[in-house]
Amino acid sequence: MPTMRYRYRAYPKPAQIEPISQLFGCTRVAYNDALALCKAEYEAGRGKPSFAELSRQLTQSKKTKERAWLADVSAIPLQQALRDLDRAFRNYFDVATGKRKKPRGVKKVGSPKFRSRHNHQSAYFTKAARFSVRQVSAKKGFVRLPKIGEAEFRISRPLPSEPSSVTLIREPDGRHYVSFVVEVPEVEAKPAKAEAIGLDLGLEHLATTVDTNGQVTKYENPRWLRSKERKLANLQRALDRKKKGSKRYAKQQHRIAVAHRKIRETRTHHHLQVANKVVDENQVIALETLNIAGLKQTRMGKSISDAGWGQLVSLIRSKAEARGRQVIVADQFAPTTQMCSVCGANCGKKALHIRAWTCDSCGSRLDRDANAAVNIMLAAGLAESINERGENVRRQLAGAVTVEALTRLELVPSGY
Repeated sequence: MPTMRYRYRAYPKPAQIEPISQLFGCTRVAYNDALALCKAEYEAGRGKPSFAELSRQLTQSKKTKERAWLADVSAIPLQQALRDLDRAFRNYFDVATGKRKKPRGVKKVGSPKFRSRHNHQSAYFTKAARFSVRQVSAKKGFVRLPKIGEAEFRISRPLPSEPSSVTLIREPDGRHYVSFVVEVPEVEAKPAKAEAIGLDLGLEHLATTVDTNGQVTKYENPRWLRSKERKLANLQRALDRKKKGSKRYAKQQHRIAVAHRKIRETRTHHHLQVANKVVDENQVIALETLNIAGLKQTRMGKSISDAGWGQLVSLIRSKAEARGRQVIVADQFAPTTQMCSVCGANCGKKALHIRAWTCDSCGSRLDRDANAAVNIMLAAGLAESINERGENVRRQLAGAVTVEALTRLELVPSGY
């Protein structure tokens, strides 16, 4: 069975806040001490210490006066921090030696960096930690963690199976969460309305889809970050007027973290709705291959990050896997925005401000996004499977992408 993460809001008791903070601090120190040792060994001309050597060094540091407090927390999260560092170095060396491809759009892959107390904090517990979970009501549960006790969490959805691990998380806004890794059975998917769909990502609209029935759907892009830029700027200016390290400075930092959290949650909520609709209503989903990391370094980078293309694609993939749907990816270099989906003629590159254009070969007036969605479906190889049954996919969808045909357009707003 596939595994998934189930994340819940946690409400630790006031007496548990201090040991939780101590746990996060210890895992961060264990990681940073091991990283400092690796850098020192490298500068001395020796190789990187192995995980076993780092583990022995951690055990020795617990016996010293400076690091004796590391023994006050569970050893499992500390060992996991060392494993995280070891994995980070392996990935870095694999990219440097060519064993692993560098992520597309990333100019340089750097070595692991030291962890900061001001960012996302987490501690990972495996089964070896002997944690336990119990549910006391329909909405209330407790997870018992070593040297912390039972921490309450709100059950927004039931756990499908016994968790194999749990991660305790504290976000920059001060909220706590518990994230369980569980095995989930395959969800019985609803009957699909269409056999296949082509999906084109954009900024004018978050996504445009065209299915094999000729139905065009455009999903609104609310621009969550752009709409809150003025408020964030005011909050940041107020922070600059506070004395660094004061209580008012910390309170203003918390206000900024809360504002960013609300933007993130609103974006995720909309993406979940779009992904559910796309996966539930279609058997096969054709996606385009985008170099999102590279596009983020262009002048459109902020708008692309605001749209959250990567998160949306990731949600569509995970939900399709859980519900037995198929995801096909089109060739990265397919000219989906240049080709006429009606006659197949290549009409050349189009500037971004051109939202509709006329084909020089057949004279069809085409909507840019809907035309690209059909071409993504064709480039993913779905045309052959449809044509085998005696239907011509171009003829079938020819009327769906023209500007005149968009009177049948379904525009899906945010928060639907």
